[in-house]
Amino acid sequence: MPVWLIVMLGLLSAIGPLSTDMYLPAFPTLETALGSGGGSAQITLAAWFVGLAIGQFTQGPASDRWGRKAPLVFGLAVYVVGSIGCALSHELWSFCTFRVLAAIGGSAGMVIPRAIVRDVATGNQGAKLMSQLTLVLGVVPVLAPSLGALVLTVASWRWIFWIATVYGVLALVAVRFALPDTLPRAMRLHLAPVEVLGRYISIVKERVFLANTCICGFSSFVIFAYLSGTPVVFEQILHFTPSGFGMMFGINAFFYIAGTQLNARVVHRIGVAQMLGYGIASITSAAVLLNLMVLTGLAGAHGFLLAAVLPIMWVMASLGFLMPNAVVLALTAHARHAGSASAMLGTLQFSFGAMAGMVMGLFHSISMLPMALVILAGVIGANIAYHARRGPVVG
Repeated sequence: MPVWLIVMLGLLSAIGPLSTDMYLPAFPTLETALGSGGGSAQITLAAWFVGLAIGQFTQGPASDRWGRKAPLVFGLAVYVVGSIGCALSHELWSFCTFRVLAAIGGSAGMVIPRAIVRDVATGNQGAKLMSQLTLVLGVVPVLAPSLGALVLTVASWRWIFWIATVYGVLALVAVRFALPDTLPRAMRLHLAPVEVLGRYISIVKERVFLANTCICGFSSFVIFAYLSGTPVVFEQILHFTPSGFGMMFGINAFFYIAGTQLNARVVHRIGVAQMLGYGIASITSAAVLLNLMVLTGLAGAHGFLLAAVLPIMWVMASLGFLMPNAVVLALTAHARHAGSASAMLGTLQFSFGAMAGMVMGLFHSISMLPMALVILAGVIGANIAYHARRGPVVG
């Protein structure tokens, strides 16, 4: 796979993190502008996750039937319309409606690049490509909160969504004129809706897919607990400025990227399944440490800054070993319907993420404890999925 194609796929996949992370610094402003109460910004984040879950469920079969390119063009067009609607909204529920619409369209940029990687590689090579994709994808989470904070210093929060609109238009043009279709016509699956549903059921019943997809899902649960909790933790408890919040968010994203790149360098020597096990052990240790720091008061408003931020960095670095390997293992046995398998994986991932966002939205206390506990719950779930597997795992 040429470098320019990896970069393009990474930037397409980055639509999700861009739309998630760039508006996080605007949570307090958004709640005031939309006339909604405390915790409503987390509801808009949950709406985004719900749209991603719905969109990924439909994008996979579409890409298996019509190829990788056409559904991606259509999805990006829907994302642009939804982003414009968010920029023009004046109350919470219309904003949430357009967030769902944008997510349904933007999910094409998250499902189809994974399927393209599966079209051209699997096994250790697939894990290496997925990690390279994550490197490009990881640049946007580093920059997005800082960009959002910068926008807030010079303009309204609405401009965050106008920027997302421009990004979507540029991605649409690039896909239309430069992206090759990696799924030949002879390999495309023309299935009726009932057959599509049956295929999803057969995919979910496959043991290796389900186990590794649940690991991805609980990893997403951890990530979205972190995303929902950091505006409160960094800005209201640790008293970071919006620009400081963006910088801290970027540092944590850097640790995630570092984990994925270390994984890419050693996975061919150690093996995908073994690296996944190391990731499980690492994130469990990090989540336990985070909760200990919070419960003992060492992390928090009256604690030590490093006691709060270092365990979070460790959690993010550990996720870099979980996500690429679990994705590759989940898709290993699904060559002919990689789009559907990728879509089911994404649907379950973001369903877990939506649950985390909704749980975090229920908490109104200015404390690190809700985020720490929800992260720990996700890590416990990932451990259960990892240890519940029966027999040897492919990879």
